[in-house]
Amino acid sequence: MKVAFVHDWLVTYAGAERVLEQMLKVFPDADLFSMVDFLSETERDFILNKPVKTSFIQKWPKAKTKYRSYLPLMPLAVEQFDLSSYDLVISSSHAVAKGVITGPDQLHICMCYSPIRYAWDLQHQYLRESGLGKGLKGWLAKWLLHKIRLWDLRTVNGVDKFIAISDFIGRRINKIYRRDSVTIYPPVYVDDFVATDVTKEDFYFTSSRMVPYKKIDLIVETFSKKLPDKKLVVIGDGPDFKKIRALAGDNVILLGYQKFDVLKDHLAKAKAFIFAAEEDFGIAPLEAQASGTPVIAFGKGGALETIVGFDFDKPTGLFFKEQSLDALAQAVENFEAEGHKIQPEHCVGNARHFSDERFRQEFKDFVEQEYKEWKENL
Repeated sequence: MKVAFVHDWLVTYAGAERVLEQMLKVFPDADLFSMVDFLSETERDFILNKPVKTSFIQKWPKAKTKYRSYLPLMPLAVEQFDLSSYDLVISSSHAVAKGVITGPDQLHICMCYSPIRYAWDLQHQYLRESGLGKGLKGWLAKWLLHKIRLWDLRTVNGVDKFIAISDFIGRRINKIYRRDSVTIYPPVYVDDFVATDVTKEDFYFTSSRMVPYKKIDLIVETFSKKLPDKKLVVIGDGPDFKKIRALAGDNVILLGYQKFDVLKDHLAKAKAFIFAAEEDFGIAPLEAQASGTPVIAFGKGGALETIVGFDFDKPTGLFFKEQSLDALAQAVENFEAEGHKIQPEHCVGNARHFSDERFRQEFKDFVEQEYKEWKENL
């Protein structure tokens, strides 16, 4: 069986790349395709140091730093990959990878992190945050996103089976594409985190890249204005850092970017981890649980699938229903009163349900079964 992986773009090591890393461990002899590949020589271990077959965008001006600007050309680019010699094609897609062209004698499985967020339900948020809500550039952006939506729907027919990274994304796939999917949760490297044996210290903690949808501003403002007697420590950097720093009271400590050991130490010692974003899956709350730390999370999206609330046995966290100062402040007060019901060993045990070993086995079993059935029906 000859296998090809098609990934959107290779420029960093983030959530989608973690999944790609584990899929490549299942099929180490597979070939790898991507729109662009700008990984340095020291960053290529997770793709097994494979050569990558890239699109024409790779050589275009400023592609290394402005590759997203070529999004309108990516549908054309991904269609130029010649995959005719492969039996199994696995697209690793949150943008255009699923649009590769395959034939009737090939099985195409899509690992779908989400339909293109900024072309579908998050379009208005994307245009607003990009300053493209109005004017000539705004109308051009809206027209291009309209064309991408049409192309995105056309390419659905080329996918034989969808894998969703959460039931939440499965519902989005069904809403937009009217296709069923199987959920296989992404891998979390739970063994990289250690639950401390010492008593938790008296601070709350959050960490994230500081971009609008992560809602770090909401967390910082809540502690500054509503919870001035409670200490919050924040790790992370990004475009919104200055804005968030302006919101921080004396009880909020912003550490900026920190190395992994510092992050791990704070995760283990914190009373609770605060998570205010609506995520497709959300690895950070599971890393906190792997550290034996409860999570106070916004009750929407993937968090509802990775955190065990007080309505169940062995809870690992609690939820707030609105992304508002009052709702988050009340959740923290509820945790102060009820948090003793959450045991570190229950947090760690829940996190282990999402290990990388579990992911590889579920992915391998699913692909092999689908390929077997597909071959039998040829």
